[in-house]
Amino acid sequence: MKKRLLSSLLMLALMLALLPTTALAAKNEITVYNWGQYISDGTDDSMDVIHKFEEETGIKVNYLTFDSNESMYTKLKTGGTSYDVIIPSDYMIAKLISEDMLEPINFENIPNYEYIDEAFRNQAYDPENKYSVPYTWGTVGLIYNTKYISEEDAKSWSCLWNSKYAGKLLMFDNPRDAFAIAESMLGYSYNTEDAQELKNAADLLATQKPVLQAYVMDQIFDKLERGEAWAAPYYAGDYLTMVEENPDLAFSFPKEGFNIFIDAMCIPKGCQNKEGAEAFINFLCRPDVSAANLDYIGYSTPETAAKEYMDEEVIESPVSYPDDETLARSESFAELGMEATQTMNDLWLSVKTEGANTTLYLALTLAAVAAVVAFFLISAAVTRRRKARRCRKWREAE
Repeated sequence: MKKRLLSSLLMLALMLALLPTTALAAKNEITVYNWGQYISDGTDDSMDVIHKFEEETGIKVNYLTFDSNESMYTKLKTGGTSYDVIIPSDYMIAKLISEDMLEPINFENIPNYEYIDEAFRNQAYDPENKYSVPYTWGTVGLIYNTKYISEEDAKSWSCLWNSKYAGKLLMFDNPRDAFAIAESMLGYSYNTEDAQELKNAADLLATQKPVLQAYVMDQIFDKLERGEAWAAPYYAGDYLTMVEENPDLAFSFPKEGFNIFIDAMCIPKGCQNKEGAEAFINFLCRPDVSAANLDYIGYSTPETAAKEYMDEEVIESPVSYPDDETLARSESFAELGMEATQTMNDLWLSVKTEGANTTLYLALTLAAVAAVVAFFLISAAVTRRRKARRCRKWREAE
């Protein structure tokens, strides 16, 4: 009895000793889930935002990346990993709110929110400003290589359907962005839920497939920089980084229209360190940090105060800060209903897999033919060997 009691007491003492350590680890650590290449990391004499935050607060940051809102959503939905800060786009924030997947933010822990311009508050995706803090805003346009693609062709999204550039064109590998381009060309709203309009957009996307090199996301960055592809839809902020590596690249706001977006910082349900998450959000809202961060990544700041610290060339860039006439052609995404979302996803799958069944059938047919030929060849060889053995026996018998 005494041994059992002693063992129990030792186990209890061990558990109590571990509790503060676990709590301390959670308090001094956060996991951030952000887009790839979407934070200043210290290269090219830039601010290492994460290192500076860790240095100032003592909070360690585990930093992970995603390449689309949809992949981020799937990761959150399936669970398995806990995140403290995520940075989705406007329409995805609305979806996460509607599905009760976000924590309300305690703005008392984010005094630097005062620097966020009024124009970026009370947006349709978070009308009560309860769940998000703007991180950047930007646009989607056509990035193209001027050595191979004319400026005239690049004025329209139809450039991505042009057979002259077959094999050198890339397309977004996510339905919302891809459908927006087709909808723009057809004169539809990016937020249409009309089944026939979605079908028409899918049909248009299907006609593009023969000229494409690939459906990709983050790979667009490297492929255009290295000249492996000549044109692709992508984000204006990334273009400003890419053109430094490849000065032959140019950016176009297609005449049919383009997407304008806000990416914002949110705290998902199930986070381990909410106060640490809010400290990180507050840090990124500090004007000098926002300026250094966005100077590096090329996206547009939602803080007028941050512009005082920014490179004048960036502030005056018509790509980062397009004029009102250009912005009049833009449209932001809204959350689509479940039925429209499912319809779009199903149509997108059919676009990407169209022809796959035929290819599979041909492959299986060829494999079957090859198998039959092989069977007869092997049979013939076996027969020849048998005949040869019989001939040897006959000769030996003689």
